[in-house]
Amino acid sequence: MSPVLVGTTTVVAVLVALAGLASTLARRRIGLLHLWGTALLELLLLVQAVLAVVLLVRGERPAETATFLGYLGGIVLLPVAGALWARTETSRWAGTVLAVAAAAVAVMIWRLLQLWEATGG
Repeated sequence: MSPVLVGTTTVVAVLVALAGLASTLARRRIGLLHLWGTALLELLLLVQAVLAVVLLVRGERPAETATFLGYLGGIVLLPVAGALWARTETSRWAGTVLAVAAAAVAVMIWRLLQLWEATGG
């Protein structure tokens, strides 16, 4: 796991969450800015997932491998699910849906790093 990539992912996740909250406060649906931000977030998460899988294949494993893999699978799906749900939401709450998904990613990425570094993986 790359701490620099974790930090970058966190910044992008927070920016997507803030954009979602801003659209909710403005009583507007999400737009292309939200979707591009979510796409960037997803790309960063996929890069992190590939790096983690490569390290796992090389034999480096955290103590709680099953928990780590569960978080890794869930975190990759969250932005996609949030964006799809937000696009189908016809009210102003679409931004909030996306903000919650992005905020969950921001927390989960640090938990992944914590799980990885607990054993010096």
